[in-house]
Amino acid sequence: MLEALIFVVFPFCMLFAAISDMLSMTIANRVPVLLVVVFALVAPLTGMEWAAFGWHFAAGAVVLAVTFGLFAMGGMGGGDAKLLAATAVWMGLNVHLVEYLVVSTFIGGLLTLAILLYRKSPLAVFTGRNPFLRHFAEESAGVPYGIALGLGGLLTYPDSPLMVWALARLAG
Repeated sequence: MLEALIFVVFPFCMLFAAISDMLSMTIANRVPVLLVVVFALVAPLTGMEWAAFGWHFAAGAVVLAVTFGLFAMGGMGGGDAKLLAATAVWMGLNVHLVEYLVVSTFIGGLLTLAILLYRKSPLAVFTGRNPFLRHFAEESAGVPYGIALGLGGLLTYPDSPLMVWALARLAG
């Protein structure tokens, strides 16, 4: 049962956040809340030491403090900040968090370049009225960074502490 939660909840939340941000430029509060609540319930049952458990939440707090500052300055959306913090809780205060941040930043940079090129292209004039593409075509709209955060989470999740534990349980 624990393995199933570990295999399903995090990837589902990452996909949901990416698709939601792509379609509506919003990430619902229920996504980071679900991530944090499930981690808080599942991690102790995996045998994670309490100190490690605390460090996972410390990672979330540090990331939330930094991303809230970016949000307050207008450099990041609130949903992105909360998703990053909740993902940091799952990754922990270790190299896995750094890996997630680097991968997500790289994907986000590519996504931003692609959207900026699209907005300057003649294609945006013709496709900008499409409900699916309108957020990408609007010059005043931001970049749906939840796409990069979701993909970064999916790519780095297999190395995260809970996923490593769940895979070891299945293998053993």
